[in-house]
Amino acid sequence: MIQPALGKTPSTRTLRFGPADLELGGAHLGEMREANALLDDPQALRARLADDGYLLIRGLHDPGLVLEARRQMAEALAANGQLDADAPIMDLVPRPESQGGFFGGDNDLTTCPAFQELVSRDRVMDFFRHYFQAPVRTFDFKWLRLVGHGGFTGAHLDVVYMGRGTQDLYTCWTPIGDVPFEQGPLAICVGSHRLPGFAKMQETYGNMDVDRDHVVGWFTSDPLEVVERFGGRWVTSEFKAGDALVFGMRTLHASLTNVSGRLRLSSDTRYQRAADPVDERWIGEKPIAHYGWADPAKNVDMAEMRRRWGV
Repeated sequence: MIQPALGKTPSTRTLRFGPADLELGGAHLGEMREANALLDDPQALRARLADDGYLLIRGLHDPGLVLEARRQMAEALAANGQLDADAPIMDLVPRPESQGGFFGGDNDLTTCPAFQELVSRDRVMDFFRHYFQAPVRTFDFKWLRLVGHGGFTGAHLDVVYMGRGTQDLYTCWTPIGDVPFEQGPLAICVGSHRLPGFAKMQETYGNMDVDRDHVVGWFTSDPLEVVERFGGRWVTSEFKAGDALVFGMRTLHASLTNVSGRLRLSSDTRYQRAADPVDERWIGEKPIAHYGWADPAKNVDMAEMRRRWGV
């Protein structure tokens, strides 16, 4: 039997998460558990989501359709001069002056036929019909993000952006292609929707409306602050084309930092029962979307709001 060398410890993996470097498998950051074993049982799916706040589903989408959507979007980005012409187009290597951004609503990317099929038809709609055991609808507005080197998403709740309809509304985060740790996949703060330590945050920040209150919606850009002050633990995963992450409106989430030289391409789409009330900002031929930040003089800094709330 070979004995380990004295003084040696097993290698660990450190991931960049916002401004922090966290050890994967350490006290603050773990790996997500998959929900595929529950797919035939909608009651079990709902129970898992009520417990963890998320469902990681491998192969929810057709991988071939995901890659076709990526190809169509890559061609649109290349035609607009946003990609490095010397790199393979599907790698999404940006030109130095083009580091991604938000592409919500109707544009050359979200109108790609394969993307529309991916997030509005067939497999994903079948999943939510099964989950709800009822007819479903998706918002007409689609969110699409290109995250460049150094980019990440701060910790937030989706309810502050789209909470005017039913609270029984779910986000499906879809990576348009493979997303290894280096490209900054999503992370979930497990139990943040139900743990007692988060109660005051949920009652204050969680009842905010970014347009009504004129506040940009990230609660914090520091994931360590969350778990050290309120509890819980962050979990994340690497993703393959076809994988998806489903979570509720009051599940605190963020993303790891993209430390690669490629753009992370992903979408956020929303689903609910067709019969439930819907947030009027996100439906119709031309959804009005966010409007509360139009006058900078009215905007309130999140740090000031947190001081008022005492969180």
